[in-house]
Amino acid sequence: MNQPTQEASAPWSRLWPYRAVLAVDARNFSSNTSTVMQQINADIQQVLDRSLTSIGLSGDWQRRCFPQHTGDGYVAGMDAEVLPALVGCFPEALQAGLREWRHAHPRLAPLQLRVSVHVGPLPDDGLGVPMVHTHRLLDDQALRNLLARAADPEITNTAVIISERVYEDVFESGLSTGGTVADQFAARFVRVKTFARPARLHVPGLDWGLADRSIFEVPEPPGTGDGPTGPSPTVPPGAPAKGGGVSFNQYGPGGTQGVNPTIHNNFGGGHRA
Repeated sequence: MNQPTQEASAPWSRLWPYRAVLAVDARNFSSNTSTVMQQINADIQQVLDRSLTSIGLSGDWQRRCFPQHTGDGYVAGMDAEVLPALVGCFPEALQAGLREWRHAHPRLAPLQLRVSVHVGPLPDDGLGVPMVHTHRLLDDQALRNLLARAADPEITNTAVIISERVYEDVFESGLSTGGTVADQFAARFVRVKTFARPARLHVPGLDWGLADRSIFEVPEPPGTGDGPTGPSPTVPPGAPAKGGGVSFNQYGPGGTQGVNPTIHNNFGGGHRA
């Protein structure tokens, strides 16, 4: 009688589930009193709840993983399949939700939120490189500048940055994003600490062809040899790409990507829906 074959111990590990990571951060949070900080901290999650519910993500949001308040913000993971909604519909829904919050709290300063969206394999506790990268994107100075230079914070209350991986996954899929198109995302190369990767910036209702380019003139620290110095290249969607290719080299912990000094492309063009 044949004995069942015992499966050998696998010398490899299964990849964690791909999660869409959504993080938000309030501008000028530390300028508030402790009492107002507590109120805003609680209100941010309520605004997120209403905004995500308004675009049909109530159930997905209730099933979110590794939810956590970050003091001046909030972060959580969702199934990667909701990325078209987070990229396409969520920014305008959040913008509307923040305006409703403002009407309900006229004595407080307008609430402005920075948003970052990334995707990658993460365990149930959310600890991993994709989570770190999500927060590095959120710390990008150009993203901060978009809100800081807003002429009216009640109108411009939302600024979004998404990783290049999210941008490609969503717009190359051809899936509906609720009317948002790829040209509404401006190319930006983000450098925060050892993090250095391309990303995309978005402000609901902003025509990048009319944008003041000086908002991206972020002073760079002296070069460390990991890549070129000078302002991070940012190109409006649809701009012609310069000749040449783009290459990356791996360095540092966590496989952080750096720019090869031979780069001669400003990440122009972009995908079109």
